[in-house]
This record gives sequence, C-alpha cells and structure tokens, in this order.
Amino acid sequence: MDTPYTPETLSRTDADRLPGATVIEFGTNECSWCRGAQPHITQSLQGRAGLRHLKVEDGKGRPLGRSYGIKLWPTLVFLRDGQEVARVVRPADGTPLHQALDLLG
Repeated sequence: MDTPYTPETLSRTDADRLPGATVIEFGTNECSWCRGAQPHITQSLQGRAGLRHLKVEDGKGRPLGRSYGIKLWPTLVFLRDGQEVARVVRPADGTPLHQALDLLG
C-alpha cells in the first residue's frame, strides 16, 4: 500500500464544505480487501489534476465513516463541492472507479 490510511481528522461538516472534486477512501491499513484494491485505485486516480484524495482510517465508532454509512472497506465516496455524486465499494477492477470519476466530472 503506497499511502497509508490516516487517522480521522476531518469532520462531516468539514467534508461537506470541501470545494471541487474529492475522493474520500475509507479503510484500514490491515484490511486485505483494501490492500488488494490499491493497484486499481492508484491507477484510476493517477494523473487527475485537481482531484483531492483522502485516505481515512475507519473503524467502529468513527464519526466520519458512520456519517456516510460505511460498512465495508474499502469504500470510496466521490464528492463534488461536498456533495456525494458516486460511491464505490470494494472495487475488483478499475471499471467502477472510472465510472464514478466520469460522474464526478
């Protein structure tokens, strides 16, 4: 995994105020699903100028993940000016990620 998930520092209010295109990726560093999806995620997001990608460590009782209803890892939430436009759960290839990025614009 090239970039580790970091402890949650963003509140839902802060996320709702993020300008532009953002992908919030929820998971944990120990998650085998997360590690397996990383090549697809990295390749899909590579070279996307202006795209903010936040890797947030999730877990029981973590407010940001609960506010988005995260149940499985990795889950990627695609935001445009703080509003969710797409969501991808446990991508097995790049197809759903590219479709979500197309919706993001």
